[in-house]
Amino acid sequence: MRYFRALIPIAVTILICIGVFAVTSRRTYTADVVLQNDIIQTVREEMDDLSVLSERFPNTAIYVYDVSGIQLWPKDTALSLRDARKGGYLLLAVNDGSRAIGTAVIPDPAQAMYEAAYRRLVIGALALLGLMVLGTAIAYLYLNKHIIEPFKRLREFTGRIAMGDLDTPLAMERDSAFGIFTESFDIMREELKAAKSREIELKMRERELVASLSHDLRTPLAGIRIICDVLSVKLKGDDEKDRYVLDKVNTITQKTDQMDALVTELLTSALDDLGEMNVRCTDESSAILHDIVTAADPKGLTDEQRIPECMIHMDKMRMQQIIGNIIGNSYKYAETVIDIEYSLGSDHLKMALTDHGPGVDPEELSLITNRFYRGKGSDGKDGSGLGLYIASELMEKMKGELICSSRGKGLTVTLMIPLA
Repeated sequence: MRYFRALIPIAVTILICIGVFAVTSRRTYTADVVLQNDIIQTVREEMDDLSVLSERFPNTAIYVYDVSGIQLWPKDTALSLRDARKGGYLLLAVNDGSRAIGTAVIPDPAQAMYEAAYRRLVIGALALLGLMVLGTAIAYLYLNKHIIEPFKRLREFTGRIAMGDLDTPLAMERDSAFGIFTESFDIMREELKAAKSREIELKMRERELVASLSHDLRTPLAGIRIICDVLSVKLKGDDEKDRYVLDKVNTITQKTDQMDALVTELLTSALDDLGEMNVRCTDESSAILHDIVTAADPKGLTDEQRIPECMIHMDKMRMQQIIGNIIGNSYKYAETVIDIEYSLGSDHLKMALTDHGPGVDPEELSLITNRFYRGKGSDGKDGSGLGLYIASELMEKMKGELICSSRGKGLTVTLMIPLA
């Protein structure tokens, strides 16, 4: 609409030009004096037979009145002298010497020329305005198609990137003004995805290294503890030398216990995903789930049922991460329509997301939410085996639950979202 507002000043300018023309141009037309004199002379000479006026002036409407204002000609058309004075006619006095014998009335040719020119100007102005409106509409459609809509898609794309969706590519639009940016943004997405994969791989190696070192450290620590226990039993402490050795053995035992506790704490800290599982739950309307699904589904594959109206208790950002992981997995492994159904329970809102892909073997259902687990159908697919694990952990921290089920074909991931 704001593009059409630019036409308002132009339209006002055109109207002002028409008004100026109406005021000034009317004064520029001059009457045909020769025609007027010819009509006056003919009326004076042919006062008794005014029918000759039709023959001599076939293209001019002439009305003739006597000195008292009675219309003499024509007989079949009535026009009062008062109306003629008000209607833009010329009143020509007909005299015979110094004596007035009547009045001839003809349309004002200057007025007719003025009105014709005015009509042409109005038609031209309207045509010009129409062309401007058409040009503006075409420009708007062009800008909307090649600039505005691509820019909106870029904005939505960056929003998905910010939410962590690095799997959905940005459609190439080389014919738009953002064509080169589209390609650059998609290259950026691929680089970010590769960097995230490398980061996840490094974290996984770090945790595996910590776990391996913890295991290797616990073995000698266990051996030291056993030796200390044996020495404590054998040393009776009867003499000063035994008491001295026993004291040192107890010190070694204490230090061994401290080292074992430090190794255990190090392992626990590494396996807690470096603090990535924090949640901050607030009360939200259930309608927000539709916005989350829409934002996580750029391909438009979801078929969502009506959401029951209720208040739910969740972390909005974490729920975006959970639903984004589930839909992203469906994109990756199924590439089918995703049915989303809702049902309201006594203490939770049940949200079931079902694809129509190959599904998951029954023996794998209990494993796909484990850390770093990748199923048999993941061969050749990018991933780290953390998506459903993180989603399950986040649901648990929000006092909810994530349940996976498969009926032989297709996978259903059910989210049990607690009510407020």
